[in-house]
Amino acid sequence: MRVTQGMLTNNMLRNMSKSYESMGKYQEQFSTGKKISRPSDDPVVAMKGIDYRSELTKVEQFERNIGEVYNWMDSSDAALDESTKALQRVRELTVQGSSDTLGDQERESIAKEVRQISDHLKDLANTEVNGKYLFNGTDTTNAPASTGGDGEVTFDADESSVNIEISKGVTVKSNVNGNNVFGDIDVETEEDGTVQKNVFETLGDLADTLEGKEIDQPRELDSFLSEVDGHVNKVIDERADLGARMNRRDMVEDRLAVQKEITTKMMSDNEDAEMEEVITNLKTQESIHRAALSAGARIIQPTLMDFLR
Repeated sequence: MRVTQGMLTNNMLRNMSKSYESMGKYQEQFSTGKKISRPSDDPVVAMKGIDYRSELTKVEQFERNIGEVYNWMDSSDAALDESTKALQRVRELTVQGSSDTLGDQERESIAKEVRQISDHLKDLANTEVNGKYLFNGTDTTNAPASTGGDGEVTFDADESSVNIEISKGVTVKSNVNGNNVFGDIDVETEEDGTVQKNVFETLGDLADTLEGKEIDQPRELDSFLSEVDGHVNKVIDERADLGARMNRRDMVEDRLAVQKEITTKMMSDNEDAEMEEVITNLKTQESIHRAALSAGARIIQPTLMDFLR
């Protein structure tokens, strides 16, 4: 086979082009910090990168869901804490009003405070966060507690659950059933036997008794202690249930943080270039390229034009 000057020149130009391509590849890795810039560079790395990014996106979405769960649970817990304190204050006022040393005016003052506490509990029952009522189930646009024309507070909460997915296959109830906090309890009465009264009815009857009863006042007021205790126990039980769900939420959050860290590391190992190796390869390719240029200068022989200058 006869090797011509044209063949040598074409081979030299082809090899120079490949050398430039290799230098461009290493320079791009150096500037981007990534092994590949397009799927065709390494389809396996590209496919794994898609899988890792998909998994990371899911974890980040679950983290955002947990943020929403935090809003529901922490706000509900704060409302339950205030409700417990309010009812405990009502119990103190009930014991205080039971004293036979108090006069009508003093009992009326206690009744006024009881009504104020009832209004405060109504505000707590209508706790609203980000435009959503927390104690009305999935009916988050309507307030569960309202005041009628007679001034009496009515309470009717939706009992549905607000379930939010916080991990793959893991759904947690984020809300508190308002009826389990402010709703009915069984009350034993001499006239009607067992009746059901919500917290607002109890406080309304208590205030009426403080304002209107003059005979056997201690006995009448003592009968309200068990009612108030019943409402307090409902709040405490619901708060304990909420606390258990908050603990599970925290455990899932910790697991998601670990998953995110592992997925991020795997994605980095798959895609990120080893900068020390890239720098070494780039320097080596520069040396090879310089040598190729030097060799190419010898391959291109002088022509007649060079002697005519």
